[in-house]
Amino acid sequence: MIPPAKDRKPDIHRIVKILRREVRGFKVPIVTEVSRKRRDPFEVLVSTILSLRTKDEVTRGAARRLLERASDPAALLDLDEQEIARLIFPVGFYKTKARTLRQICRDLLENHGGKVPDDLDELLKLKGVGRKTANLVITLGYGKEGVCVDTHVHRISNRLDLVKTKTPEQTEMALREKLPRMYWIEFNDLLVTWGQNICRPVSPFCSKCQIRPHCRQVGVTRHR
Repeated sequence: MIPPAKDRKPDIHRIVKILRREVRGFKVPIVTEVSRKRRDPFEVLVSTILSLRTKDEVTRGAARRLLERASDPAALLDLDEQEIARLIFPVGFYKTKARTLRQICRDLLENHGGKVPDDLDELLKLKGVGRKTANLVITLGYGKEGVCVDTHVHRISNRLDLVKTKTPEQTEMALREKLPRMYWIEFNDLLVTWGQNICRPVSPFCSKCQIRPHCRQVGVTRHR
């Protein structure tokens, strides 16, 4: 195994090329899966809300059940909170998410003509929508440029020494400055998939990691 690149600047082009090849053997994140079946901003928005603090295998079933019953804001608003909660159980905070989804749909119908906004600032005004969710809607729902950062992207970007940041929002801003625009949309998919399977939060599988020769392993104290 080639030792970690302690004294070299990370080669982002090489890293992305390796990750593109390696992630083919893993399942893509659930929200990406939803967007590949049909690029629908509403479905991306709903799936992302459901995915927060929830494992992908749970989100997958919940998103399918809910979107089969309600594929647009009006149809979802016709369901009461109890029915939505029943459909999405056992996602994390399912009762709160049922309430949040109805509030979002009400806002979409009253203020946006029933359409999910394609503007980051407008998306952030929606109940329960943070930067991660908004950027996923922009990138996967509309195919527009954006940098989505979740805990995996934040963690791995710092481990690689691409950025030196304390929060996901700081990481997003740093990547907007440093990451070539050609990689903006796909970077989240690549790093989330890698983080779920190889670059785990605790004791990552460095022995299996094909980008280890390009990684400075910042903050890694124990690995497999």
